[in-house]
Amino acid sequence: MSAFVPDLPVILAFALATVILAITPGPDMALQLSRAINYGRAHGVAAMLGAMAGILVHTTLVAFGISVLIIAAPPLFLALKIVGALYLLWLAYQAIVHGGGLRIAEAAKKPPTVRQSFATGLGINLLNPKVVLFFVTFLPQFVDAHDPGATSKLFFLGFEFVLLSIPLGLITVLAADWLAAAFKRSKWVERILNWSFAAIFTAFAATILTAQARH
Repeated sequence: MSAFVPDLPVILAFALATVILAITPGPDMALQLSRAINYGRAHGVAAMLGAMAGILVHTTLVAFGISVLIIAAPPLFLALKIVGALYLLWLAYQAIVHGGGLRIAEAAKKPPTVRQSFATGLGINLLNPKVVLFFVTFLPQFVDAHDPGATSKLFFLGFEFVLLSIPLGLITVLAADWLAAAFKRSKWVERILNWSFAAIFTAFAATILTAQARH
C-alpha cells in the first residue's frame, strides 16, 4: 500500500463499519425514504446526494483539524481517540436501548423541488450534532499520531465512506416503499440493524481502548 493509503485491514474494517452505519435507520435514511415515498425517487436520490455532500464537508474539516492537532498537541490527539472510543460505546448503548428511530414524514401541501430536497439532505447532515461528533471521534480511530500520511488517509476513508454509501443509498431509495413497510411491520428488522451497529462499534471502541492501555 502507498504511504498515503490506509492498510488493507483498515480499509476493510472501515468498509464494514460504513455498511453497518449506512443501513442502520437514522435521520438521513428517514429523509431519503420520506422524499422518495412522498415525491418520487428523484427526490430521494437528491436527499441522499445532499447527505453525501455533507459527509465530504465533515471529512475535510476533520482531516485538516486532526492533522493540525497531531502536529500541535499529540497528547490531545490521544485524548480525542480515547474520548472517541468511549463515545462509540455510548452510541452502541443507545442503539440497543433506544434504537435509531425511523419516522416517515407526511407529504407537504407544497411539494419541494429536487434542488430543495438536495439542500435539505445537506442541511440535515451538516447540522446534525451526532454526525459531527461521530466523524470527529470515529475517523481518528483509523490513523496513528506518528503517521506522516494521516491527513491523506483520513481523506481516503472519507471518500471510501461516500463511495460505499451511495449505492446503498440508491438501493434504499429504489426500495423505499418496501423498506418503510418492513420497518413498520416488524421491529425485528430495525433491532437486528441496531444490534449490528452496536456490535461493530463496541468492537472498535474495545480495540482502541485496549491498544492505548498497552502503551
